[in-house]
Amino acid sequence: MSTYTPKNILITGAAGFIACHVANRLVRNYPEYKIVVLDKLDYCSNLKNLIPAKASANFKFVKGDIASADLVNYLLIAENIDTIMHFAAQTHVDNSFGNSFEFTKNNIYGTHVLLEACKVTAGQIKRFIHVSTDEVYGETDEDAVVGNHEASQLLPTNPYSATKAGAEMLVMAYGRSYGLPVITTRGNNVYGPNQFPEKLIPKFILLAMKGQPLPIHGDGSNVRSYLYCEDVAEAFEVVLHKGELGHVYNIGTKKERRVIDVARDICKLFNIDAEKSIQFVDNRPFNDQRYFLDDQKLKVLGWSEKTTWEEGLKKTMEWYISNPDWWGDVSGALIPHPRMLMMPGGIERHFDEAEKSESGQSEFAGSPNQSKMVVPPSKTSPSPQKPAYKFLIYGRTGWIGGLLGKMCEKQGIPYEYGKGRLQDRASIIADLAAVKPTHVFNAAGVTGRPNVDWCESHKTETIRTNVVGTLTLADVCREQGLLVINYATGCIFEYDATHPEGTGIGFKEEDTPNFIGSFYSKTKAMVEELLKEFDNVCTLRVRMPISSDLENPRNFITKISRYNKVVNIPNSMTILDELLPISIEMAKRNLRGIWNFTNPGVVSHNEILEMYKEYINPEFKYTNFTLEEQAKVIVAPRSNNELDASKLKKEFPELLSIKESLIKNVFAPNRKTPVA
Repeated sequence: MSTYTPKNILITGAAGFIACHVANRLVRNYPEYKIVVLDKLDYCSNLKNLIPAKASANFKFVKGDIASADLVNYLLIAENIDTIMHFAAQTHVDNSFGNSFEFTKNNIYGTHVLLEACKVTAGQIKRFIHVSTDEVYGETDEDAVVGNHEASQLLPTNPYSATKAGAEMLVMAYGRSYGLPVITTRGNNVYGPNQFPEKLIPKFILLAMKGQPLPIHGDGSNVRSYLYCEDVAEAFEVVLHKGELGHVYNIGTKKERRVIDVARDICKLFNIDAEKSIQFVDNRPFNDQRYFLDDQKLKVLGWSEKTTWEEGLKKTMEWYISNPDWWGDVSGALIPHPRMLMMPGGIERHFDEAEKSESGQSEFAGSPNQSKMVVPPSKTSPSPQKPAYKFLIYGRTGWIGGLLGKMCEKQGIPYEYGKGRLQDRASIIADLAAVKPTHVFNAAGVTGRPNVDWCESHKTETIRTNVVGTLTLADVCREQGLLVINYATGCIFEYDATHPEGTGIGFKEEDTPNFIGSFYSKTKAMVEELLKEFDNVCTLRVRMPISSDLENPRNFITKISRYNKVVNIPNSMTILDELLPISIEMAKRNLRGIWNFTNPGVVSHNEILEMYKEYINPEFKYTNFTLEEQAKVIVAPRSNNELDASKLKKEFPELLSIKESLIKNVFAPNRKTPVA
């Protein structure tokens, strides 16, 4: 038996139920494979399903629709995809009775787009695994002792299964006509953690948790076979490596259960009276009595079911009890016949709290430079290799916000400034609807005028903007799948025993803030911690920003050159002329998580002022005073620290050290003294 070894796998629909378990398993077990997942984040998808994979170097998430030929073609080429595992589909039978055209569009047309993209890559794709369903066989006779085998006739009985059968025919045709290396799977019902509760088992579990009746279609005598999700993920792992091209594989179990028995088992787990809790409701227009598969062919490859029904059901119940709000508001899915979930004006599921991880950590925070959300190419782009960008910038009147606009103009990037107030959710939504950005930049924030001492007496205003406003913007953008580049501060640390001044040991991105000397810093540390729960935010810790505009009163050099006395302490600093363009590039690369956004190394106040004398004004004089003396003339203490910029340097090797950047970007262009 030959074994196939993929390199770059594209998994469609991977934020959905079955595919997320497959994606997480492959990322975990095969770090040498690159796993690219594509999902449009439909109502039954959730980025949280991919939390286990998102910190891994071999994982990339792409938000997009398989029906977009431009996007699919681009991905296959850009990511050098050699293997496709095609899970993306509309799958709920009840919904197919209410809006069957959506099933045709997603299940047939989407599959056709994928196949056509594979065809034009001229042999690049080595394996195309198409995920189908046992429902394409239609109803199995009640007295049959042998299940449907892979060569059985396809006799679908509802719009969902009909579209899946149609997709299979396309897969078969492309395999025969164009020699595409296709494999098809047909599986029994799957259950387990992460499943959207329109399906029977999670629906019954959530209803039981709420003390509500469990609605059963018809008399509950319909028989189904159930496989635990991890067993199914293992089956796909086996098919990927050992499946034969051109073949079909059933993924099934001999353990069948009537729907009413499933309901009773769940009642038993919750210790509730089944007779009082079960409610019989109208049946579907047609409800297949039984699906029964012959799974011997897959067993020959070495797969077998491992999880017992009792064990799997208990694990599933425990997961939903621990994660009751995983899907946000799912009341529309818990009704007996949820046929309107996908229809315009129908039931809508909001994601206000749906994408937060149960651990309290951002799905992307662990390794933001590795887990990237790719913005698909615009249809109007001249080539798929050149995605179109449009930036929405908040902080028009601020220093960084103003510079961002100028840099966008210089780079030819369309942009607009936000008109809404960050703490006003409705106004942000209106901005996004009007601008339709690909990325959002948050350069708004209260830093205090003329300095952070202002925040000590204006705490309400500071919290409103720095905390509430930032979180509101992040949440609204997360709902719409938009990345936020958030300019934060590194003034949340101070030198301590493990990070002594002058040792070169800087604070890393994962270190806990230790400076609470100013109210401004408190709010910034607070919001940074809260933002870890958002998968769509790239937090950039700016420190003592410097630009080549030495007339700008916000420029750190301008500030200290106007002081009578300065403290002489080495600090990490940010040269905006070099780093702001990098932040735009970070948006294009869709990086996220926390980044120390400073030039590597430190520079002291005295060193900067000596450069000022050398390049600008040889007659300039300054004097020093101690921190104790400084404390007498300021309200709030100031943060002094060194941030470790090695993570940023690794992503952008061309990044200059702080002193090199000061000379190249600030002092040399402003030189007023003769060159020696």
